[in-house]
Amino acid sequence: MTSLWPWLAVAGVGALHGLNPASGWMWAAAWGLRSRDRTQALRALVPIAFGHAASVALVAAAVAFGLSMDRLLLQVLAGVLGVVFAGLHLSGRTPRAARAPAGHAGMALWSFMMSTAHGAGLMLVPALIPLCMGGGSGRDITASGSLMLAFAAVGVHTAAMLAVTGAIALGAYRGFDAGARWLRSLRHRPSAAAAPRP
Repeated sequence: MTSLWPWLAVAGVGALHGLNPASGWMWAAAWGLRSRDRTQALRALVPIAFGHAASVALVAAAVAFGLSMDRLLLQVLAGVLGVVFAGLHLSGRTPRAARAPAGHAGMALWSFMMSTAHGAGLMLVPALIPLCMGGGSGRDITASGSLMLAFAAVGVHTAAMLAVTGAIALGAYRGFDAGARWLRSLRHRPSAAAAPRP
């Protein structure tokens, strides 16, 4: 049972990240609302997962190889990428064009930056160390064996994060969509004052 705890911790932190609006559920819901298509909200999860997994995989690989990571350096890197991305998105565009949603590559980059900035991978280090550095029987203690375990942990973490992010995004999409339909029905309903009197 003790060997199961690091995996549960990895999945639990992934679920916690999925609850965080910065992890992408609000953007996935917004994509669905903008296109009025629920499947578009689910499609947005692919670039979100890719960016988040890339950020966490950086830290997992560093732990597997026994390297140290400087949190401040990672956050500065994410901030610089954010400024560069915003500058590229806004350069040479009219205000109306600047409001256009980012594509899949932009969403993946945004997810990578957010995950790196709030230390998503660094939160996993206490669970990754027993997995990658511990002496489990039946496991080859090599750099490649540790790296494979680290990437398996990234997969478990990302799957848990995606499950929660997708559930919240779909719930938010349905709630906003139902609210918008209710407001439209109020707008088209004739008022009592305008109704003809008998």
